[in-house]
Amino acid sequence: MAKKSLNKSSQKSLQLGRAVEWPDSPEKAQLDRVPNPQTGANYLVRFTAPEFTSICPVTGQPDFAHLVIDYVPGQWLLESKSLKLYVASFRNHGAFHEDCTVMIGKRIAAEIKPKWLRIGGYWYPRGGIPIDVFWQTGKLPKDVWVPDQDVAPYRGRG
Repeated sequence: MAKKSLNKSSQKSLQLGRAVEWPDSPEKAQLDRVPNPQTGANYLVRFTAPEFTSICPVTGQPDFAHLVIDYVPGQWLLESKSLKLYVASFRNHGAFHEDCTVMIGKRIAAEIKPKWLRIGGYWYPRGGIPIDVFWQTGKLPKDVWVPDQDVAPYRGRG
């Protein structure tokens, strides 16, 4: 079976393999996709970002989350360096937990058009209340095993 490969013009537009500036906002961040060499197989891809940071739009204080992104690829895979840069672009972005989590899920889905995608945003408490946000799109193929996201619920000192 012949593997899909990137043509030269596609490689030039990727951030992978070259120095790029950190984007200063999610809107300016570029998400890259690459061809899925296993389009005939249904499988799960998981990205975990345990040190996600954004800014509270009201107080300006930092908010922290553990993000878990699961997707079943279609024609495209999400390129990981571009995801790292996109996630980092939220460090100075003011938005509520719900907005950040759903915005990331929708942007990834729009870029790679997966068969199925879910994102779990496990936000660390501020003001004594943790907020967990979940979003998904698409239909999960029946033959795909989806492991638990394995992020423990916040228990405090309990």
